[in-house]
Amino acid sequence: MLEKWVEEHFKDLSVYRFGGQTLLNGLPLYEGADPATVLPFTYPPFAALLFVPLTVLPWPVLVAVWSAASFAALVLVCRLYGVPGRWLPVGVAVAALALEPVWSTLTLGQVNLFLLLLVSADLLRGADRRWGGVLIGVAAGIKLTPLIFIFFLLLVGRRDMAGRAVGALAGTVAVGFVVLPRDAVEFWTHAVLDPGRVGGVPFARNQSVLALLTRLLGEEPSKPVWLLVAGPLALGVLLLARRAWLRDDRPLAVVLVGLAMLLASPISWSHHWVWVVPALVVLARSGWSRRWVAGGLVAAVFASCCILWPPSKDDRELAWNPLEQLAGNAYLWVALAALLLLARHRAAVGTASPGLSHSGHPA
Repeated sequence: MLEKWVEEHFKDLSVYRFGGQTLLNGLPLYEGADPATVLPFTYPPFAALLFVPLTVLPWPVLVAVWSAASFAALVLVCRLYGVPGRWLPVGVAVAALALEPVWSTLTLGQVNLFLLLLVSADLLRGADRRWGGVLIGVAAGIKLTPLIFIFFLLLVGRRDMAGRAVGALAGTVAVGFVVLPRDAVEFWTHAVLDPGRVGGVPFARNQSVLALLTRLLGEEPSKPVWLLVAGPLALGVLLLARRAWLRDDRPLAVVLVGLAMLLASPISWSHHWVWVVPALVVLARSGWSRRWVAGGLVAAVFASCCILWPPSKDDRELAWNPLEQLAGNAYLWVALAALLLLARHRAAVGTASPGLSHSGHPA
């Protein structure tokens, strides 16, 4: 009964718990699979250590606590990006539950909202403090994709923060090797290089540039082709983020780096796109005259589940027709359109778009 229910809900939370339980049982972390979901553990050993406490709580209690904590993280994210007042951030977070990346994160029991909070808190509140950069390093130690934020720190000349981030990341790796040497060697020499452990590239829920190219071409492109497309695109977004940061529009800068991360990663599941929430907040508080229309269209796309309208699974995405390509790659089309509009706007006015300063007030 429990296993049947887990198959439909909180799959990732079940895998996290499996990782923690595997360590307690003294078994190899990357050789087995969660019996309830038949999914392997794909995170670094440090993450598995953090997940050990999940084994203590009964499953219904764990689901309730994890879900409540995830929602609380979402509320804090809304506050970090400038939603004013005591209760308005809660209201915005409730409204955000209609967005597919958010409810997918919650129903899967994913860790996305916690990572979003760690990175955002570090860059929006910790950038001018002695501990700035540490949370980014910890986030990268849990899941590798936030590594792009360390590169961004170097890009904007914040070597101090980048150094602390690298130090924190190195600390998480060291903890893995000290406590779990066998699993650490397996992860960093083999498991981390095996994309098959994460999932299929063509699957509709993968909203990355690599997935887009795969579905458009009908087969996965060679690595050079993917890098020639995704690399310059992600770099261009990072340069836009750098410009926003140097003009003291930190919320926009952080959102753009998050977008660059989603575009560059070979696997960006739809639930990774929780970055749409701070993006909508930044858009709503910008001075752009058409922001409400644009925000409404973006919210409609991410609430519609249109990426799941076309046939999916079993590589049926490789045979999509043009209309199916339009709907099934919608997150990417919206992101690319937003980037074009932003680049055009900045080229036209010659300055950064009005928005939030790092202090949380309109710039």
